[in-house]
Amino acid sequence: MMRDAGLEPKKQLGQNFLFDLNLTRKIARSVPGIQGATVVEVGPGPGGLTRALLECGAARVIAIEKDRATGLILKKISNAADGRLEVIYGDALKYFKSEEWRVKSADDLAICSNLPYNIGTELLIQWLHQLHSSLSTLHSMTLMFQREVADRIVARVGDKQYGRLSVLTALVADAKILFNIPNTAFFPAPKVQSAVVQIIPKDKKTIQLSSVEKLTAKLFGQRRKMIRSIMPGVDWSQFGLTGQERAEELPMEKFVELARANVL
Repeated sequence: MMRDAGLEPKKQLGQNFLFDLNLTRKIARSVPGIQGATVVEVGPGPGGLTRALLECGAARVIAIEKDRATGLILKKISNAADGRLEVIYGDALKYFKSEEWRVKSADDLAICSNLPYNIGTELLIQWLHQLHSSLSTLHSMTLMFQREVADRIVARVGDKQYGRLSVLTALVADAKILFNIPNTAFFPAPKVQSAVVQIIPKDKKTIQLSSVEKLTAKLFGQRRKMIRSIMPGVDWSQFGLTGQERAEELPMEKFVELARANVL
């Protein structure tokens, strides 16, 4: 089908296609309550995961795709899906900030995607802000990342991979790695391994997520420095700190406390 459509994976779009039916079905079955759910997918490419989501019982799949060269294949899947597949062509980073997405996200949704490597982290941060919103109806995210990124998402204080992404995720959701995906499962095979991460939102709390994001960006941006060297004008003692700590030693709750105090 790819040859007939003249479709080749594009490195600039971070495209690595997954065709293994056992793996795509395993990912789709991992979506909580997929039977009858509306599922959003980013970067369907030639539709390997898309078909699995439909096959496993999703009532509707909304696929966001930047590469119009996928159109011929996705049209065939759409025709076979009895109206259950909607393909939206555009830049996902812009789409999830659009009015169209705001309207669609008024419904209960799950996100399931083999994310393009080059935008996965940025998309996740957008979605974490949406999960934090009191208006959010996202009930789960089942996402594939490079294993290195997956480890950063689920890391806890004291872990080598603990950083900004760990803090932001833990503030609004529970995250866990479900399983690994070998690089040999993809076409073309990337140099890195991948993992599927599941993210389930926590109960909404009063957290200044934007302030925490700015603070973690500043402190983890120079993670080997002591925090007093990065922000010398702060009286760290009022927060029970000496200032000699590094960002990787601060628990999530401490970042919240600092953000509430507007230390930036």
